[in-house]
Amino acid sequence: MTGAKTSRRVRVADLGRSPVMWLAFGGGAGLARRAPGTVGTLPGLLLGWLLMALAAPWGEAVVITVILAVTLLLSVVGVYLCGEASRRLGVHDHGGIVFDEIVGVLLVFVVLPETWWQVALIFLWFRVFDVIKPWPIGWLDRRVHGGLGIMLDDLLAAVYAMVAVWLSLSGIGAFAG
Repeated sequence: MTGAKTSRRVRVADLGRSPVMWLAFGGGAGLARRAPGTVGTLPGLLLGWLLMALAAPWGEAVVITVILAVTLLLSVVGVYLCGEASRRLGVHDHGGIVFDEIVGVLLVFVVLPETWWQVALIFLWFRVFDVIKPWPIGWLDRRVHGGLGIMLDDLLAAVYAMVAVWLSLSGIGAFAG
């Protein structure tokens, strides 16, 4: 099995009958006809911004801790959800399974974006690394199967994205200042 996606048709009604499928498809975001992974990343951006807003009164350390704790919890849940949805569909990492994108992009929020354009950088860099899958992301995507494999490549793409966002912000800061 590879990380190849499929076009197997899933309908809104299919998601309504199963909480597992509804969550794995990001509440329906994964049903997007074009670029479901990109559309599926958007709820993760919203969740990251919400967690930052809720934890902000307690300081940066608490915000980072909350983001990491929620990412860890959702990653464990995601291994089950993505694996079960994949099993039910009979396809490894169906394109509509976007819970992994939601959790992956959430992890990038540890860079603590302060503006909408910094959130846009998070989105951009996460999607770049999730799509191009540089080594070892692509290697893991081809060799680790089931829910763990589905989640792992997005979490590693998030680590790459964190570094890229940090470097981008450092470069912009050095250029502007």
